[in-house]
Amino acid sequence: MPVNTKIASKTREKLSAPFSAEEGKKLYYYLLKTRTVDEANRKFFRQGKLLGTYFSAVGQEATTVVPTFLSRPTDAIGPSHREIGCSITRGIPLKFMLAHLMAKRTGMDKGKCHPCHYGGLEYRIITPASTMAAQTIVVTGCALAFKIRGEDNIGLGFFGEGATAQAGWHEAMNFAGVQKLPIVYICQNNLWAESVPARLQAAITDYSDRAKAYGFTGITIDGNDVVQVYVTVKEAIARARKGEGPTMVECKTYRWYGHSEIDPADYRPKDELEAWKKKDPLPRFEKYLTDRGMLTPADKTKMLADIEKELEEAFEFADKSPLPAPEEALEDVYAPGTFEDWVKGWLK
Repeated sequence: MPVNTKIASKTREKLSAPFSAEEGKKLYYYLLKTRTVDEANRKFFRQGKLLGTYFSAVGQEATTVVPTFLSRPTDAIGPSHREIGCSITRGIPLKFMLAHLMAKRTGMDKGKCHPCHYGGLEYRIITPASTMAAQTIVVTGCALAFKIRGEDNIGLGFFGEGATAQAGWHEAMNFAGVQKLPIVYICQNNLWAESVPARLQAAITDYSDRAKAYGFTGITIDGNDVVQVYVTVKEAIARARKGEGPTMVECKTYRWYGHSEIDPADYRPKDELEAWKKKDPLPRFEKYLTDRGMLTPADKTKMLADIEKELEEAFEFADKSPLPAPEEALEDVYAPGTFEDWVKGWLK
């Protein structure tokens, strides 16, 4: 039976969205790119192409892509090891990310860092440390700098629920609350801190409750609902820019695979995993956009073709790149010039 276009048009008018069709399509592109690249990296790991392990974020894309999408290029991002969506959305070229995973000289860290520690000064992404919650402390310091200079830039701090057990995390949160810093903390509660379930780590249901102890707002949302993440984080960012202080947004989500690729994750109930796969943020958002006439099958086909082409070229670049020489481990130990020069470089 043919579709009555007039009725369909009126129906879509009622289904309003908090963003334009162009924004919605662009946001979907970054979600799709993050998922596609992530799954490809898992394949590269099994092929022995990557050095070290790999931390997949499949299932959690909305928690990183959406906040980064809403940020400005001048905002500081403090990621952890599962924030591939931040790097892709902020615009780090795939060829440098893959070279990093392969520990090649052409990678962002020149082959010196731990896998999945994507970062770079020019992208305002703080290179993660292996110490849990360490980046939260640094990005909180960036927010303090923005406040001192009177800028309306903000910090975005990412961490899992497991990181909230670290002393440094509590110190950062307390300091941000006292100083009313322009920062938004994103807690990706995927229910498992490696192999320890969240219920054995804290005697609370919502980790956002911890923000109350430090004098600012904590909100718990469905981290697999792209639109809910968009609306909630957008409001939190607006409050931060207006000088109204920090917000902690707890995103309930789930990682499909193990803590890393060497973890079979056989400690998790199978029915729990299957239940969360049904809440996959990508098809949910795809349907949301399609229902409103913002996305077509042709749009998705073109996006996938563009992503696959870039991924293929990135892999070729990284695979052919040289490994660093042993003596290069002694290079880049200290920043060139003075500390003042480094600070000026960050401020540009």
